[in-house]
Amino acid sequence: MTTTTQQRNYWEKAKDAGFDLGWLNQLRENIVIEEEAETSDNLTGRVSGSIPRPEAPKFGAYPFRTKKEVWGYNLRKLHEEFVTRQWSSATDIPWETLEELPDDIEAAECQLATFFAQVEFVAADVPGRFIATMSPDYQEVRLALLGQVMDESRHLDVFRKRALANGGGLMRMIDSVTDVVGGSTDNAREYTELSTRLHIVGEGNVLTLFRLGELMAYNDAEKAIYRRCAQDEARHVAIGVLHARYMKESSPERMEEIHCYLDEAENRQSSGAGGENPAARNMLTSEALAVLLGGGKDKVDEGQKILMAVRQKQVKEYFQRLKSAGMDDRITNGRVNPSLLEAYKAL
Repeated sequence: MTTTTQQRNYWEKAKDAGFDLGWLNQLRENIVIEEEAETSDNLTGRVSGSIPRPEAPKFGAYPFRTKKEVWGYNLRKLHEEFVTRQWSSATDIPWETLEELPDDIEAAECQLATFFAQVEFVAADVPGRFIATMSPDYQEVRLALLGQVMDESRHLDVFRKRALANGGGLMRMIDSVTDVVGGSTDNAREYTELSTRLHIVGEGNVLTLFRLGELMAYNDAEKAIYRRCAQDEARHVAIGVLHARYMKESSPERMEEIHCYLDEAENRQSSGAGGENPAARNMLTSEALAVLLGGGKDKVDEGQKILMAVRQKQVKEYFQRLKSAGMDDRITNGRVNPSLLEAYKAL
């Protein structure tokens, strides 16, 4: 019997048994331009854009099933940047440039690295909880948050490595990262609340520190860490800005709610004794920054002066984020915290 005859007999028997290749026609029959629905009834875990299967079990009780709750502009492009700009703490940081540092400098560096490791853990952990709560139809939001979780996990890893790499070790954890992120993200019940507190305020404050990392870096390894973390953190900030901009257009009735989150965040930023860095309100971390910026424990006064300038830079960049999000009115109508406005005008 020839191979062709064997194949024909095989397919005939399969067809008699109910085997059908008609599903191949689905590609031609179901080509549509994919658009995100304003409301999603997808409770099956079906991937966005795929063909529904009527008998699929409805196991996904997603709390967030409307576009206006989670969406943001240009998230597809942002996700592509997440994918193309990944890096490795093992191969992309020149660890060989680490040299022995004075004990006070090394201790301060390790304390700051411990702080960043803790902050980045929270910045990965909390958004991760929201990913599975969103309808799969809004996959661009999910992918952006997954990109953030991936980035923050790498930041946790690289700062932990820095603390251990030069003979210092991990230092004391801070009591709370609440002041860093502008309120308790752990208690955030809704995505807009999380994004406002974390992306616009918290990530923005940390981004400024990363951008100024050259001021407190003592070798090329540390410079590379701050430079690469800064490019990642800028994407996380963008998630919040793009969401806030979309919310202002799609849900203007919720803007007062967003302003209330910012009120609390700004109050926290402005209430530190002595006006410490709002992304390092904890005294241990503030002192570590002063040591690093000043050049040693005997130069902390000079370091504190630089730290005040860093705080002003953070305020300036926060105001820029408000403008990018379309919330200029917060500045012009006097809603913004007076002490922050004073710091901004002093620039």
